[in-house]
Amino acid sequence: MSKSQKTILLVFLIIFMDQFSKLWVKTHLQLGEGIHVFDWFYILFVENNGMAFGIEFIGKIFLSLFRIIAVCLLVYYIYKLLKGNKTPYGYIASVAAVLAGAIGNIIDCVFYGIMFTDSYGRVAKMFPPEGGYETLFRGKVVDMLYFPIIESSFPSWIPFVGGQDFVFFSPVFNLADSAICIGIFVIILFYRNTLKTELDALDDIQIRKVNEA
Repeated sequence: MSKSQKTILLVFLIIFMDQFSKLWVKTHLQLGEGIHVFDWFYILFVENNGMAFGIEFIGKIFLSLFRIIAVCLLVYYIYKLLKGNKTPYGYIASVAAVLAGAIGNIIDCVFYGIMFTDSYGRVAKMFPPEGGYETLFRGKVVDMLYFPIIESSFPSWIPFVGGQDFVFFSPVFNLADSAICIGIFVIILFYRNTLKTELDALDDIQIRKVNEA
């Protein structure tokens, strides 16, 4: 199997696993409902709209379009890496994981609003005849992986937060988020020199364009 084939397979595998898990959660659980797997691991259905500070409609569409443009640039970047035949495949696979994760969350934002009813107090219906809970590009991202590894409280002698409960690790995320984080961490830990080489090459290209202009 060639590097190109392995890369395409990796991207599609991550997207498939991410979407399968989201579709299962969306069609089996109500919003806020959870499944206890272990004391340190729950399947907990939450959603987020991907927007900071409550920015709505225009900001939401802009963010989705920005993500799509970023994905297109990543596809082109991976194509150039594969065409060059000199880049370590581990680096290419890591970038491909970031690409697949980004695509997985874009699918939620773009399509889930028209694909499902809302999940408030009920299990969502897929492709309802009355229409979905939102319009195109305004869907919410489905998260479900929750790892409350440590649940405790701060010692009473700590100022401001003493006696308050805390959870480590509290974020709820999905497989697409995991793919993005793993891809970035692998690049930082094992392919920093490759990344530096790629960035230096990009700087050289920009300098040549400026000089030619």
